Amino acid sequence: MPLNRRKFLKKSAAAGAGVALASAVAAPEAEAAQRPASRRYSLTVMGTTDLHGHVFNWDYFKDAEYSDKAGNAQGLARISTLVNQVRAERGRCNTLLLDAGDTIQGTPLTYYYAKVDPITAKGGPVHPMAQAMNAIGYDAAALGNHEFNYGLETLRAFEQQLRFPLLGANALDARTQRPAFPPYVVKKFRVPGLPPVKVAVLGLTNPGIAIWDKAYVQGKLQFPGLEEQAAKWVPRLKSMGADVVVVSAHSGSSGTSSYGDQVPYVENSAALVAQQVPDIDAILVGHAHVEIPELKVTNATTGRTVVLSEPLAFAERLSVFDVELVFAKGRWSVESVASKVLNSNTVADDPKITRLLSDEHAKVVEYVNQVVGTATETLTTVEARFKDAPIIDLITRVQEDVVKAALAGTSYASLPVVAQASPFSRTSEIPAGEVTIRDLSSLYVYDNTLVAKLLTGAQLRAYLEYSAEYFVQTAADAVVDVEKLTNAGGRPDYNYDYVSGLSYDVDVSRPAGSRIGNLTYAGAPLDDAQQFVLAVNNYRANGGGAFPHVASARELWSESTEIRTRIAEWVTAKGVLDPKDFASVDWRLTRAGTPLF
Repeated sequence: MPLNRRKFLKKSAAAGAGVALASAVAAPEAEAAQRPASRRYSLTVMGTTDLHGHVFNWDYFKDAEYSDKAGNAQGLARISTLVNQVRAERGRCNTLLLDAGDTIQGTPLTYYYAKVDPITAKGGPVHPMAQAMNAIGYDAAALGNHEFNYGLETLRAFEQQLRFPLLGANALDARTQRPAFPPYVVKKFRVPGLPPVKVAVLGLTNPGIAIWDKAYVQGKLQFPGLEEQAAKWVPRLKSMGADVVVVSAHSGSSGTSSYGDQVPYVENSAALVAQQVPDIDAILVGHAHVEIPELKVTNATTGRTVVLSEPLAFAERLSVFDVELVFAKGRWSVESVASKVLNSNTVADDPKITRLLSDEHAKVVEYVNQVVGTATETLTTVEARFKDAPIIDLITRVQEDVVKAALAGTSYASLPVVAQASPFSRTSEIPAGEVTIRDLSSLYVYDNTLVAKLLTGAQLRAYLEYSAEYFVQTAADAVVDVEKLTNAGGRPDYNYDYVSGLSYDVDVSRPAGSRIGNLTYAGAPLDDAQQFVLAVNNYRANGGGAFPHVASARELWSESTEIRTRIAEWVTAKGVLDPKDFASVDWRLTRAGTPLF
């Protein structure tokens, strides 16, 4: 039995079985509304996804209430109010509340309780996300890939603190090939005078975990494809008498992947699951951070419609599925499913959640406002995706210094070290004057760690060509709109890399694959045979973004300390953050040899 598996699982009828049946007992007023003569039942399934540690409508990086141009609001405290409203309207006994994963990573709040005051410590705290989700009354949640970012010990500690199951039918113990987490949960909803409605919730997570968190899961867990595992489990759930099958899937609906050819699975496969696997009624979609109020997919075998919905991330939306059932010929069947999303900005925080977590929130606010240095000028990422920005050079310089120190005294110490970094954010700013932890955290929002890989000059050239596909091809005489210059093919900003230590042009007038020009190292044309050490984050090192060569390259060194922490240590040691200590212009955009800016 892997890794301190939950006690309730040990009571299951068989190894790898789902959570034991649970009942939702109808209240008297609900009984009156559900008369046997109607032979109908209305079920409401609510869902969140990609909460990423957002409890309150608070931006820890700006030390202020969260706001954006669209007027969105964030946080589980808002979701709690929406959930209370839906339960009051539909009857709590007729509702389910689910989540589709990525819960315990993403804000300084989650970092604090993973690293600063960790939930894994003896007598340690209860994770704020566990406290909030327990108080709101979630029925189940799927595992997200970011659940694994802090390692299995932290994940298992979080799991133990929940009063509902973490589901992952395709998270398998590498040795036994049995589910390492509950695959499903079944809930019974009582209907007066008629058999109960049995609702099965199947949880599926993202196969990319095997790539992105390889250091934690290799040899311990395996993650086969969602379609494969849904095809295995849905018939079992139907044979157990499930009248309704809902899938909570940490996988987008687009059918796209960032895996390249590293694994034979599709990253965003929720719609493929709906299309290929019969007898699914609804899918709560996660991972992609897009808003889908309702997406109807036709199952290729049955011709039935499957309804998908993805609420916006960070608790900005709540998906609501309305499932109508009819009882005929001795069984319940789904007559229709419809979905929509509710907006968190329409309600206020639930005071119950505010009271519950105000102390934890205050601790994190105090932590992130610690001063670690002084900046001589303001640094910003506003133009970092199309200009070589000093603020990104800070990241690469820190990575270079850490790797050089780590390789000192080894046979690789004489090799040149270059580093990659991405413009993660378009709004990060380190203001002139006092520099705090929150300033630096906003620059590096992911909990990535550092890896040293051995690459040749030729491989770095290919790496840069792949990175340059991020830009939209723009004719030499065309008007340049910087808002339309990047994200070609939908590539996100975090999959565009600078590489420090080299000098090069990116000619956006040329087709992808032939854009890198004037590529030099130390003032001379790059030698394709020369060896380099690439300081790279673990996401990229393990294949995230499908950059060429890096995943298969020889690993020389790695560590578990977050790059964000290394940046804070570097700034603390320097005391003064001055661009002359780290900034350089390594690359520029051109068109037909003429600089774009």
